[in-house]
Formats: sequence, structure tokens, C-alpha cells
Amino acid sequence: MQEIKCPHCGKVFTLDEAGYADILNQVRNDAFHHELAERLALAERDKKAAIELVQSRLAGEMDRNVAQKNIEIERLKAELKTSAELMQATAQGKLQEEMFKKDTELARLREEIKSASVVSQLALKEAVGQVEKERDGLQRDLEAKQLEQKLMESSLREKYETQIKDRDDAIERLKDMKARLSTKMVGETLEQHCEVEFAKIRSAAFPRAYFEKDNDARSGSKGDFIFREADEAGTEFISIMFEMKNENDETATKKKNEDFFKELDKDRKEKGCEYAVLVTLLEPNNELYNAGIVDVSHRYEKMYVVRPQFFIPIITLLRNAAMNSLQYKTELALMRAQNIDISNFEDQLNQFKDAFGRNYDLAARRFQTAIDEIDKSIDHLQKTKEALLGADRNLRLANDKAQDVTIKKLTRGNPTMAAKFAELEK
Repeated sequence: MQEIKCPHCGKVFTLDEAGYADILNQVRNDAFHHELAERLALAERDKKAAIELVQSRLAGEMDRNVAQKNIEIERLKAELKTSAELMQATAQGKLQEEMFKKDTELARLREEIKSASVVSQLALKEAVGQVEKERDGLQRDLEAKQLEQKLMESSLREKYETQIKDRDDAIERLKDMKARLSTKMVGETLEQHCEVEFAKIRSAAFPRAYFEKDNDARSGSKGDFIFREADEAGTEFISIMFEMKNENDETATKKKNEDFFKELDKDRKEKGCEYAVLVTLLEPNNELYNAGIVDVSHRYEKMYVVRPQFFIPIITLLRNAAMNSLQYKTELALMRAQNIDISNFEDQLNQFKDAFGRNYDLAARRFQTAIDEIDKSIDHLQKTKEALLGADRNLRLANDKAQDVTIKKLTRGNPTMAAKFAELEK
């Protein structure tokens, strides 16, 4: 017996072991559920903080990369424009300077022709022809330089346009990577990817865990993978049903994640798993599912939706939350085992009581039958006794009557017999 004091009224009362164990079990269950709720809330906050940190880091890196590429593109464009303009200006400046010099000299020679009468007209014409020839050569050189400039400008433009196109493609890839958070699988299915990712850390992080494909389709449906883990004593503290969903970009009819919630919840309950997780690449542009781990337990109990990069983190989060409650689960299992032992003892005691009661009832009925038979025998003997007593009375009366018989009485009223007896007397 256990004594318990009421904290309000101060009254002390006693409880038997079963009542005390029941109250202790209730207190521990309340404390367990309270602490479990606190731990889950803390894990959820940590998860959200980690996801927000990763998202902000990825967003910052993506923005920095895009900004850097844009700066480089602008620099290349400016460099292209500056180089082209500089080369064109340089070439045109030199040619114009040469042409200006030749034009100046030609004007000077013409002035000399007009002002110098002693100079031979032929020499002047030759000089003028020579100057015009040089001018024409310079004109041809200018045209060749301009053609070369155009060719160089075209080559540079094609080169830089190719680089700009490559940078634009890289920016688009970065933007697509940011939108999808690097979840596109190349050359492998989603199930194979998740299986390989788990196999990489199984020996280090989950040495006693069970992670295999669900091959039991007796109920008409099955999940993809089942994860279970137990402690050294064999007490299972975490179990997860996984479903992986993917589709090609060319698929005409696009599925939604919520189309698979009901079937996944059914598989979780049929296989006795505590949690259900949908690993999905569906709806790639949905910001809700791209944000990280999505809790949909408001629609289906203990169900989460994640992208493949959060496959290992969701296992770790749920496992760590379950590890915190492992002690309570172990104590609960021990108490259940003890309760089962007590129940078995009570059942055996009740069975003994029932068997003893049946035997007692049988013996009591037979004892009563024997008493009834004895009562019947007593009644029979009593009747025999009364009959014998009646016979005794009759014999006594007969004897009295026989003793009361005399010759006188016999011969009274009978002269013949009186005469006979008189003769006998004589």
C-alpha cells in the first residue's frame, strides 16, 4: 500500500499497488506527451531556422553569382564598344592626319605652281601626280583599314556575343537551379537516388536501422520504402513510410502532390508506421514545396512532403525527436510488460477461482443430493418406525385382549360351550 498526501487539502489516503501504478502511469504519460510536444516544437523551430538559413545562403549566393555575371557582361559590352571605337578612332585619326598633311602639301604645291613661274609645269604636274598618287594610296589604305576594322569589329562582336550568350545560359541555369534547389536527377530514378543517399550514411548514422523496399501488396497497394529503428533492447522508437514521386518534363498530364496523400496515409496505417513522408519532384514551380520540409499533418496525421535534398534531414529530425522520447517509451514498455504480468497473474487467479467455484458448486450439489437422500431415508425410516410403533400398539392391544379372555366370557350366552366347559371341569 502507498500513502499519498493531497497537495490542496493535506489529507492522506492510501492506494493499492494497482491504483498507485495507474496514477504514476498517468503522470508519466502526461509528462511524456508534454515534453514530446515541446521537443517537436523546438525541432520544428530549429528545422525552420536551418531551412531559412540555407535558403538565404543559397539565395545570396545565386544573387551574387547573377550580379557578378551581369557586371562581367556589362564590362565585356563596354570593353567591346571601347575597343571598337578606339581602334576606329585611332585608325581614322592617323589616316585623317596623313590626308591632312598631304592636302596641306598639295595646297602648298599648288600655291607654289601659281607663285613660282620659274618652276617647270611638267615638274609641277609630276609632283602633283605623285602627291595625288600618294593620296590615292592613302585612300586605299584608309579603305583597307576600315575594312579590316569592320572585320575585326565583326569578329569581336561574334566573340563577345558568344560569351554573352554563354553567360546568359549560365544565368538561366543558375536561376533554374535556384528555383528547383538543385533537385533534378540525371541518369537515375528518384528511388535509386534516395536509396544511394541512405546507403552512403547507413553504417555511420543508422547502424541498427531497417530501410528496405515495401514488397507487401496484399492490401492492394504498397509504399516505396519503410524505415524502422529500435534500441539495443529491441524497443522500436521510430518508423517511417516513404513514397517517391517523379515524372518526366514531357508528361502531358501533370500530377499534384496532394493526389497521393490519401493512399500514402492508408499504406502507413496498414504497415503500422508512425510517420509518412512523400519525397517528390512534382510541381517543380510550387514555392510551398520548394521552401523545404512541408508539414501536412493538418490533413493527414504525421505526414510530411519534402524535396529529395531534404530526404536525409527529415529522417534525422524525426529520429532525433523520437530518440528524446526513447526513455519514456522504454519505461512505458516496461510498465506495459509489468501490467501484462499482473494481468496474467490475475487471469490465472481468476481461472483458479472459476475452476474452484465450479468444483465447489459440483460438490455442493452432490452434498445436497446426499442430504436429500438422507432426508428421504430418514422419512422412510420414520414411516417404518411409525409402522412398527403402530404394529406394537396393535399387538399390545391384541395381547391385552388375549389376556382379558376368560372361560366365563367365552361361554357367556353360549349354553353349549358352557356345558362343555362344565363337563371338563367335572
